Amino acid sequence: SYPGPCRIVPMQNLIRTRHEKSSTGNPMIQATMVQPGDPARNFSLKDQNDKTFDLYEQAQKRVLLSFHPLAWTEFCAAQMRSLEENREKFASLNCVPVGISADSIPCKRAWAKSLPIQNTPLLCDFWPHGAVAMKYGIFRDENGFSERANVIVDEKQKVVFVKIYPVHSVPDIREIIAF
Repeated sequence: SYPGPCRIVPMQNLIRTRHEKSSTGNPMIQATMVQPGDPARNFSLKDQNDKTFDLYEQAQKRVLLSFHPLAWTEFCAAQMRSLEENREKFASLNCVPVGISADSIPCKRAWAKSLPIQNTPLLCDFWPHGAVAMKYGIFRDENGFSERANVIVDEKQKVVFVKIYPVHSVPDIREIIAF
């Protein structure tokens, strides 16, 4: 049984600005946007299957960080399907593609099943909310989600490609494959 009465908390008490502290005590400050030549900013996130993906564990491979604003939207679905449909091509290029958004694990699991996406990790930048997008300088504070962006990290953990796309668009996967 619940040990006490429920308490209603005003919404403004639940929203963190990018200058407040996260639940871990770390400041939630938006970094400057990554640029080609920058060292990759390491992170660990859970995917839709509750598996941990750590960027630095992908050393000796290229990694495509394909940020999308939110699951369950038409443009995001097309973006993630393009990763899944080109999985073999990415493997032949020694590249690991991952999708990243501020959605939760249960949300990503249900979404992946509906698309269907079986092999592409859909990473959950859920808590602290958007922390990886902030780390890469592409979190949209006013919307509470990331930009639509592709970031390629090379085998030496250097950023080699960064592109922001309009939110209501689908990145051209051929551009990424050709890079």
